[in-house]
Amino acid sequence: MMVLAAPGFASDTIKVANAGALSGDLAPYGISALRGVEMAVEDINANGGILGKQVELMLGDDVCKPEVAVNVATKLVSDGAQMIVGHVCSGATIAANKIYKDANLILISSSATNDDLTLSGEHSNFFRTISNDGAQAMLMTSFAKDDLKVKKVALIHDKGDYGKGQMELAKTAFEKMGGVEIVLFEGVTTGAMDYTAIVQKIKRSGAELVMWGGYHSDASKIIQLMRKKRVDTLFMGADGIYGDNLPNLAGEFAEGVYATGPNDTSSNPLHQALTKEHQENTEKTPAPFSLPVIPACRPWQQPLRKPGPWTMMPCGPPCLKSPWILPWDPLVLTKTAILSVRVFPYTV
Repeated sequence: MMVLAAPGFASDTIKVANAGALSGDLAPYGISALRGVEMAVEDINANGGILGKQVELMLGDDVCKPEVAVNVATKLVSDGAQMIVGHVCSGATIAANKIYKDANLILISSSATNDDLTLSGEHSNFFRTISNDGAQAMLMTSFAKDDLKVKKVALIHDKGDYGKGQMELAKTAFEKMGGVEIVLFEGVTTGAMDYTAIVQKIKRSGAELVMWGGYHSDASKIIQLMRKKRVDTLFMGADGIYGDNLPNLAGEFAEGVYATGPNDTSSNPLHQALTKEHQENTEKTPAPFSLPVIPACRPWQQPLRKPGPWTMMPCGPPCLKSPWILPWDPLVLTKTAILSVRVFPYTV
């Protein structure tokens, strides 16, 4: 059991922080998550706030870089943040959480998937509302072998906690299942201008599938270059390339790329209601992390209705239940559970 003392609320507002990439190449993830947090805060405040106090939203832009995330976390703590939603990228989350843990603050993320955050035991104050990388690696590797029927794969990553960690898990999964040869395992420099070298290595390797560990910004460049050089190798990534960001950058070359992401919940009435609200407020359809972040915000109210410690039971079953949990999130805060994921091909 983990017991964390509920933060004091002597000020006139409850200070809640949202931290993530709000600028840079990966800003689409952070901005889409921010839209969901803003919806949740607006709803909470319209319904009386927390303990009769309005929620004050603080922002931190870490551009998905660990060194920046540490500075962001330090400032948020210094400025009196009492709860944190974020960060977006795993590497930034791992770095920042050292600050939050020392400050006895709970951190809840809807997008940081690195296994160590919940399985290493080093981040006891961290919870998430998304499947971990191990779950995605299991799905990706089994899909590659059983559905795509590939025999040779190239595992390419961006050297980050998220991307490299994911491909290491995929490597382990392939080795355990057998029948698929890993012909290339290599990292690339994120943000590079030219990916010719790695595309040439992919071509020479004879890989039938490139499995990518990283984000859409680099993936889009690699995919475009592969297709322009007539390298027809299949391409698959996890939720780092999930959503409209990849096809927006890669255009027609995104056709046929595979990605893992949450199960489709568009038929759910609450999903539809929140989508309508989002469209009315922004005139845009919700991006991938706009709605999933809302369950990370809902638990704020429940443990704070009564003074005293915030107690969380060991995970496996739901760690924390609240009436604000969305119906498609049976495991809202989780350390070990595998949430639903799916594989889907892009159609441009």
